Amino acid sequence: MARQYFGTDGIRGRVGEGVITPDFMLRLGYAAGKVLGEMAGGKRSGRRSILIGKDTRVSGYMFEAALEAGLINAGVDVGLLGPMPTPAIAYLTRTFHAQAGIVISASHNPYQDNGIKFFSAGGSKLPDQVELEIEAALALPMTTSSNLGKAWRIDDAAARYIEFCKASTPWGFSLEGLKIVLDCANGATYHIAPKVFRELGAEVTAIGVSPDGLNINLECGSTKPQQLQKAVLEQQADLGIAFDGDGDRVLFVDRHGELVDGDQLLFMIAMHRQQFLGGCNGVVGTLMSNFGFELALRERKIPFERANVGDRYVLEKMHANGWTLGGESSGHIICADATTTGDGIVSALQVLRAVCDFGEPLHQLKARMKMLPQHMINVRLAHREGVLDHAEVKAAVSEAEAQLADSGRVLLRPSGTEPLIRVMVEGRDGVQVEQLAKQISMVVERVGNS
Repeated sequence: MARQYFGTDGIRGRVGEGVITPDFMLRLGYAAGKVLGEMAGGKRSGRRSILIGKDTRVSGYMFEAALEAGLINAGVDVGLLGPMPTPAIAYLTRTFHAQAGIVISASHNPYQDNGIKFFSAGGSKLPDQVELEIEAALALPMTTSSNLGKAWRIDDAAARYIEFCKASTPWGFSLEGLKIVLDCANGATYHIAPKVFRELGAEVTAIGVSPDGLNINLECGSTKPQQLQKAVLEQQADLGIAFDGDGDRVLFVDRHGELVDGDQLLFMIAMHRQQFLGGCNGVVGTLMSNFGFELALRERKIPFERANVGDRYVLEKMHANGWTLGGESSGHIICADATTTGDGIVSALQVLRAVCDFGEPLHQLKARMKMLPQHMINVRLAHREGVLDHAEVKAAVSEAEAQLADSGRVLLRPSGTEPLIRVMVEGRDGVQVEQLAKQISMVVERVGNS
């Protein structure tokens, strides 16, 4: 049965449009309260409880109130966390033994968007079946519970999560002597990240820490790192760290102002585990992970597998393989031996452990992995049906793969939202990569528009 509202990462859209309205959130809170309230576990004073946290966008107040009302009407107690990173809500849901956690956020999107995602009592994403049950419950008429829920504000949420982040590093770990610039994207890490890194001894300059409800992700954060790159150079810092609006992604900037992406960060963490922590049993990337990442892991005999794009699929493959490390080029990194979901601050600390233990600056450490040139072309088509299976397209791909041999790869992916097929080629020779991408794109365009 197909899901009507939930996507691969919750429900998301433009505020005031579709289901991103107070009316829907009221009904969603009620439906979630009815479904999750009937599941075993997660009690507070003998009652069911669900936590709600949000990022800093202005519409969060409205949706928080609507969800709270729906949950209380369903007889569920509500713990209000206020502005908190998404991974903090996953952690606090576990530590409070709550029935579930609700995140109000549209992640790296602009303030005009918002969304909802759920964490289970164990701090992981809800199973598909539970999401389907919540969708079905949305059709139920709302009736007021004879045992209404209550709401309470968790005033020490930030302090609890700060200590959790610090505890993801060994006792005595210190960042003393490191000069760091943090970009918190005017988002949910603004009051958390600077304290974590300062309390671990770093000299911290923080930008993107003045949220006004409208400036989340605005020309800042991991999707727009130019301000951070400039600040690192101006401050003559050792490195910079950028989070996205809800704090589940992280990218770095080295002392030369060069961006260090998720593939490179994952490689550093894997390399550190192999050399200092008794080994790395494997890493999960995605279809978009750079081939240079795969080659660098192969050289070190670290197993590597690709999942579909999306942290849900990365985590599924990690669990299937029994591996504890995975992530995406975007900087969504999952260290499953430290936490249950992608966590920008925890992942950043794992990278800094590598920097400290190897005793090398970030720009030298990242040079141990050579990123391969990658070229992508979006081919707009009249129709996409059967294009990827067409004999001419398959022949063009096979010819390109033969030319690349074992030093590159070809990926054709249909867009999930537009009539496009994305043609991506990567290899050691940038000129060859671009030429092959153009050749395949011409064939795809001819077949798809004929």
